Amino acid sequence: MKKLLILFLSLPILINAQSVKGTFSPAEDFTYAFLYKATPESAHYVNRGQLDSLGSFEIPLDESVTPGIYKIVYATPPEENNFDFIYDGKETVAFDFSFEKGIEFTQSEENKLWASYLKSIDMVNQTISNYYSKENNDKKGFTAIFKTLKDTQTAYEELAKDKLVFSFIKANRPYIPTQYEDISTYSNNLKQHYLSQVNFSDNLLQSSSYLVDRVSAYVFNMVANPSEDTYKQHIDDVAAAISNDDLRIKTSLLETLWHRFVTVENYNIANYITDSHLLELAKASNNKVLENMLTSFKNTSIGSKAPNFEINLKDDQKTSLHQLEGAENYLLIFWSSSCSHCLSELPKVKAMVANKPNLKVVAFGLEDNTRNWEKEKENYPDFIHQIGLEKWENPIVETYGISATPMYFLLNSDKIFTSKPQGFEELEVLLKDL
Repeated sequence: MKKLLILFLSLPILINAQSVKGTFSPAEDFTYAFLYKATPESAHYVNRGQLDSLGSFEIPLDESVTPGIYKIVYATPPEENNFDFIYDGKETVAFDFSFEKGIEFTQSEENKLWASYLKSIDMVNQTISNYYSKENNDKKGFTAIFKTLKDTQTAYEELAKDKLVFSFIKANRPYIPTQYEDISTYSNNLKQHYLSQVNFSDNLLQSSSYLVDRVSAYVFNMVANPSEDTYKQHIDDVAAAISNDDLRIKTSLLETLWHRFVTVENYNIANYITDSHLLELAKASNNKVLENMLTSFKNTSIGSKAPNFEINLKDDQKTSLHQLEGAENYLLIFWSSSCSHCLSELPKVKAMVANKPNLKVVAFGLEDNTRNWEKEKENYPDFIHQIGLEKWENPIVETYGISATPMYFLLNSDKIFTSKPQGFEELEVLLKDL
């Protein structure tokens, strides 16, 4: 009887125990699943689970794991190899994952409901797309399709009531016309409505990838083959949709868009975001790191004129970068006599430019003192040398966004940036074509 009582007493503990568990395939491609609690500011490590030979893992969740948005990181780099999920503090979350099929939740009503909702809405949207692709003006058919859309949305909102997933389903409310609209009118109204239901102040949305995905879809996918003017308008729309009361999330989302345009080397739009919105937001939030990054990137963008600086020549003669003449191209190198990579690469650069009379090298040394610099620069008599004392505290570091040495920039005769090679190998390729 005593053993039976102990068993009964232990049952509620077993029944109420939650966990996150999953299976990755193919199993040999994965080793660990890392669990993080997501917040609007960052992600906090919770625990990890090692995958067994079948690719399965399980992480127990105790009362310290509170309801909210969580992330599973399954590979490096972590920012590219992760996915969100909702944890309500009540139910185990289980899933299957593969690169081919993505994630499929097998346990957790919150996450299964969100996946089901997205699939259902996608099916209705496909029906709408098919309707318009046939240049259909069947108004009864139009009414029936959008009644289905409205009923689907309403049904899922009812199912999601009192659940965390309701925030996401509500934010995703689709535009539903009240009367027949041709494709042009519907597209314009759809676009105007796309961000109107999103509560950018919602903590759950801020903690997830939803806001980034929604805003990115609006900027990049709302219009086929967008022009630069279209991009600018979409960026302005995003900025207008987010209240200045949500300064942190507004800054974060616009910075994400800025990074996207930098990645695809669309410097005009990246700098438009800086000038029109992001630099002001960085200053308002006293985010000096962001402010300096934006400024230095703009200063050194391809097509921009290189910021000027003084150059001390021999015999106390002075000139400046902008005043240099006599070459079609200039290679600007930021280096240091205490940098081993610099001392290894500069002789190679010297050899590569030896037979290029149309190219001059400007070597800017970031130094703590003149002693080693004076000695090393003698190895490069054909370079134009300038020293920047106080090394990383020298103002030119911030102006040019120098984060490491050596760093290379190629300029034309007007001192306009033509290329920013990322390392010696890329520089070598570029110099062969000059």
